[in-house]
Amino acid sequence: MLGSSHKLMAFWVLAISGVAMAASGDPQVKSDHPWYPGELSCSTFERLFKTEADLYKRVTGKDVKTDEDKALAAWFWRNLNHAHADDAKCDYFGTGFGKTDNNREFWRGHFGYGFSLCFTTHAQWCGEMEKLLGHCRARAVGVPGHTSFEVYLTGGPYGEGKWVLLDHDISTVIFKEDGSELLSIKEIDAEFDKYTNAGFKPERQRGWKVGGLHDKDPQAYDDFKNVSYEFGYYGPPPMVSLRTGETLRRYINPGLEDGKTFVFWGMNYMCKGAKDAAEIPGPERSRTWVNQPEKMYQSKTGSRWIPGQVRYGNAVYTYVPDFKSGSYKEGVVSEDEKQVTFEFQSPYVIGCTPAVMENETKTGKLRVYEDGGKNGLVVKGKVTCPVKVSVDRGATWKDAPSGSGGEALDLTDLVKGSHQYWLRFEAAPASLADAGLTIRTVCQCAQTVIPRLKDGENKITFEASGQAVVSAGPNVTQASPSIVDGKFGTPTVTLELATPRKEKAVRIYAMAHVASGSPPSDKVLYQIEYSTDGGKEWKPVVKDWKILRRGVEAPDFWSQSMCYGDVEIADATGPVRVRFSNSANKPIVRAEAHLVYQVEKNGPVDVTFAWKENGGDLKTESHSYPGTPGQPDATWTLKTGEKTECVYVEYSAK
Repeated sequence: MLGSSHKLMAFWVLAISGVAMAASGDPQVKSDHPWYPGELSCSTFERLFKTEADLYKRVTGKDVKTDEDKALAAWFWRNLNHAHADDAKCDYFGTGFGKTDNNREFWRGHFGYGFSLCFTTHAQWCGEMEKLLGHCRARAVGVPGHTSFEVYLTGGPYGEGKWVLLDHDISTVIFKEDGSELLSIKEIDAEFDKYTNAGFKPERQRGWKVGGLHDKDPQAYDDFKNVSYEFGYYGPPPMVSLRTGETLRRYINPGLEDGKTFVFWGMNYMCKGAKDAAEIPGPERSRTWVNQPEKMYQSKTGSRWIPGQVRYGNAVYTYVPDFKSGSYKEGVVSEDEKQVTFEFQSPYVIGCTPAVMENETKTGKLRVYEDGGKNGLVVKGKVTCPVKVSVDRGATWKDAPSGSGGEALDLTDLVKGSHQYWLRFEAAPASLADAGLTIRTVCQCAQTVIPRLKDGENKITFEASGQAVVSAGPNVTQASPSIVDGKFGTPTVTLELATPRKEKAVRIYAMAHVASGSPPSDKVLYQIEYSTDGGKEWKPVVKDWKILRRGVEAPDFWSQSMCYGDVEIADATGPVRVRFSNSANKPIVRAEAHLVYQVEKNGPVDVTFAWKENGGDLKTESHSYPGTPGQPDATWTLKTGEKTECVYVEYSAK
């Protein structure tokens, strides 16, 4: 039996002389679709900010130069890419899905969901605003029945700085009577009847309707109850690393290949869409600008109620490890003569088909939390050895259901709601050579991050960074095995993390969730440091982080906050330590660390688009790329006919 994750790491026996290791690190694609070009347009903050600015200029005719321009461009883009729907939680504190925190991280929310409730989405958005506008320039604001959002703008009419409303969840910004500047929630509350009336001088709104989803939504701004600083955060950018013999197919709409297998991680609304013959299980939103982006700017009527206007996509990983060539080692974290252990990590959240399928808006339950989930992780092949799963980086293991011969093992309940797992086969790797092993993991993903096709010529751009991510966290159970000093619930804790196969780590992302107090003091200094030499020398990830409180404040505060950041590091092949501390003994309730590393050898990848024209049969076209890191390739032009509907995009590592 294997022990803790540290003991597991000591078993690295991964190099085979003469074996060519060629995984595909971070392959990404974008099309020239006018609204939804795909992940290569929005998978880093640099790409996202350029996409937001270009879109804003194309639609409004206005360049993005000022704080106000940046804020409105980001708000516009998020309205088109994120919807209000009940997202299921991950078990961040090891207390069970229903008794834990919401997902406050920007990239997981953007790529793994594409939807969430007001509290959650505005927490996530703090991470983007930290990069876009600067430190502590965004805050969540509690109003009756709603969690809203404000940003701190400077320059022009805002002078040295002022908080203004920027609420994408109910699609509302409100301008002053003369249209000269955006207003804060406090200012709106002072002249409530005037400024929440969508019919009051609509020309002052510069094309943005008050209550873009529904005229009554701004009625929430009649009280200014509380504020939350550093309410959310950002982690590592979304990266996919594919091993030789692995494919990733992303479906834009629910149903997978047979059209009737529904795997998700959220509330099941059982909504029948405008074009659907039957109810479709899973999350959906009927009032949103997602999937009708061209209608938002200059709208007079709002988004309207359209059943099933936005739903969810699926990311399907299918891995066939090759034990004969030795390429299976690209995904192994541990092996010896008695076992072989594979890793899995994804920016998308592992979903399930719930055992009970009913409209949960009537029951108030999220059935995905209950036992009996299927289709999230399925292992097929002639596997007769014991199979175990760990979702805490090898600290503990759970047995897979018993099976033999060609029987499929469904391990969904052991991994659902997570972004990573380890899968162990208790047999010599050589004995699995003829087992026909196939590992299929089905995740939920946002619809809008999948590249789409338009009618006519489509210019496709491919790029791979050649990088991947390994994580201690975000869950406490995933981070705890990496603690080498201190513990959660105390003012200091140190995590130690290494790349899976001694690859070179090039960047660290880290976050501490701190009990900062109510109100949070601006005198407390928070530190995140890292060491590549076992703690002899420490360098900053963030230094002297403060909670900055500016301008008008509310009578109450959220008593917790996030301290987070990232830093480039010199190529580190050994363990990296990340230390969290503060100057006032504030307890650290949770922390996470992520290493971005360079894939040892980046291999080629095939990209396939599948689509329909005029509702006809499925068409596909593929293109091969060498996968050279950091070299964009825009040589592929794909031609389609009329009424093009993109069905899926697939990456296949050779």
